[in-house]
Amino acid sequence: MIQEKKCFGNGLAKGYGCNKMTNVKNRKYGLCMNCYPDWILNSDNGKIKMQKAILKASAPRLQLTSLYDERKERNALKRMILSTKTIVHKYIRNRDKGKPCISCGDNWKDSFQAGHFYASGSFETLKFNFDNINGQCEKCNLYLNGNFENYSLNLPKRIGEERYNALVKLAEIDKQFVKVWTIDKLKEIQKEVKILNKSLQVTK
Repeated sequence: MIQEKKCFGNGLAKGYGCNKMTNVKNRKYGLCMNCYPDWILNSDNGKIKMQKAILKASAPRLQLTSLYDERKERNALKRMILSTKTIVHKYIRNRDKGKPCISCGDNWKDSFQAGHFYASGSFETLKFNFDNINGQCEKCNLYLNGNFENYSLNLPKRIGEERYNALVKLAEIDKQFVKVWTIDKLKEIQKEVKILNKSLQVTK
């Protein structure tokens, strides 16, 4: 047997309803299916209820969009870091072309790499520091872990004591900070390298 009651609003819908008999199963807030849409679209309480439902339904989508945007931003930053690394390392090889390996002193070869004095993976703030990167042979850079002992002996001669001491101080404070690269900062570095490359072309 179908239970019926008069369409008469209760709770948030109190005061609404057509007073017609309606199936109990089809009632919401005591309203029939004809009166409920009028209440939710035109009453203050109904509009609030509908807005909450919309927000609840859209929350997962908004969260997914936010996660997508964050991932997109992280990937863009990773690509920017890699492109900056390529540009900086190419500049270092051009800058040091003709100079011996910073560590072992071997004569310059086209296979020379851009070797870090303070490892870029451990000293994030010095990743793109020009004094921290110098032309180095493959053997020292790849197979002797940078040949650090000889590197430390030759670097002051290459860049001067003052700049060397400044680099050492920067390394000492590196661990006190977490370097967060930004696309704008990386663009500044790339712009600086372009200017330096032009100056190299003029002098050479």
